[in-house]
Amino acid sequence: MKIKVSEYLPLRDVVFNTLRQAILRGELAPGERLMELQLAERLGVSRTPIREAIRKLELEGLVVMIPRKGAEVAKISEKSLREVLEVRRALEELAVELACERMTEDDIKELKEACVAFQKVSNSNDLIAIAQKDEEFHDVIYKATDNSKLILLINNLREQMYRYRLEYIKDINKRQELVKEHENIVYVLSNKNVEESKIAVKNHIDNQEMTVSRNLKENDAI
Repeated sequence: MKIKVSEYLPLRDVVFNTLRQAILRGELAPGERLMELQLAERLGVSRTPIREAIRKLELEGLVVMIPRKGAEVAKISEKSLREVLEVRRALEELAVELACERMTEDDIKELKEACVAFQKVSNSNDLIAIAQKDEEFHDVIYKATDNSKLILLINNLREQMYRYRLEYIKDINKRQELVKEHENIVYVLSNKNVEESKIAVKNHIDNQEMTVSRNLKENDAI
């Protein structure tokens, strides 16, 4: 976790964004205590912007305050998982419906290339790279909708999805299922089949929800 100084943002905002990304990417794990002094030393800043950032992260639900313990990274809950994926499911189904109508041959070619790129990285141990290639695959579909408002909504949801995306791809077997699901999405979109495309993305997201939900229950049982 490194702070990236910006000439355009106040230090408190830079610290907030740094801690937020660290939580979303799993560098600060669910349940991990956030000690102001340690974080200040780690980032090379005073405790004041750390304290301000923690307050903002608490408002976002990424941090919780525990009596007699202080701040810690919020654990991933089934409720938050369900809420995020309910919204994503609706947006993805709309996206593929529009993409079926508007995708060009170049878009389909780019989607196939993104599918192959994900497959190539899927067996690696670099979860960040795998998540990035997964996002790039879906980005081709979003771009093909030619709907800037929809893309904005999806991008706003992207960071909330990141924690769940990383949790899902930890299992290498699930990555192979993802490859097959991506290939199926390419196939139905290439054939401009709206209903099959909606079913494909719904199954894609349903599988993610079931897997991450099961992982959460297993972790709670430990």
